[in-house]
Amino acid sequence: HYYSVTLKAWDDAGNVTEIDATDSELGQALRLVVKEKVKPVITITSPTAGALLTNNKPTIKWKVTDDDSGVNPNTIGITIDSGSKITSGITKTQVSEGYECSYTPTAALSDGSHTIKIDASDNDGNAATQKSVTFKVDTVAPTLNLTSPTDNLVTNQSSCVVSGTTNDATSSPVTVTVKLNNGAAEEVTVGENGAFSKTLTLSQGENTVTVVATDSAGKSTTVIRHVTLDTGAPVFSDLSITPNPVDAGKTFVISVTITD
Repeated sequence: HYYSVTLKAWDDAGNVTEIDATDSELGQALRLVVKEKVKPVITITSPTAGALLTNNKPTIKWKVTDDDSGVNPNTIGITIDSGSKITSGITKTQVSEGYECSYTPTAALSDGSHTIKIDASDNDGNAATQKSVTFKVDTVAPTLNLTSPTDNLVTNQSSCVVSGTTNDATSSPVTVTVKLNNGAAEEVTVGENGAFSKTLTLSQGENTVTVVATDSAGKSTTVIRHVTLDTGAPVFSDLSITPNPVDAGKTFVISVTITD
């Protein structure tokens, strides 16, 4: 990163002396160093802005390039949220005009929003424009509370209301689907307060109701309820009263068979 300066001197007799940057004694002084003014370029490749991650130790990836003096690898650093700049533990792979870098946090990130900032400079001391990206970590599935129906409910009403509430503190909104037996899962509307409701038509006998809540990060919670529809009334048969007739003040027995 220097230009070689050449000096020539002539005496009156026509003798010529020439030296340049390769001279063993004075060459160092004939190296004209010209510093560039162009900043390196930082590109964050992962995670992307607004990403929802279920991994609380995500691998952060970025690239730093400079096509003149080159990137100074010792200046590459990453800052997570309001913490101190991290310069150690970063994997730096040399590529054309710079470095591809990656870093995995040693401590798990808490659920919620996080911002990472990347810094670097070139060999001429030009600092790159800091780049940052904000994303969310969500390791917790959404809550799902069913208020109706109760599990193992036995009813003679074919209409069954499935209702409850759901929420996810990090990755709202939450979507809810309801499936009856082997039918298709149908999405239901979830209110701003997390409440939802859907009316199903039960089949005679045992029914399985499957409710799934899924947050924006893709994590889900499932609740299953079993409901039996029984619309057939019990049937009496084989009725007998013994003895019949019976004397006043005496004991008698009523026997009956009931099926359902």
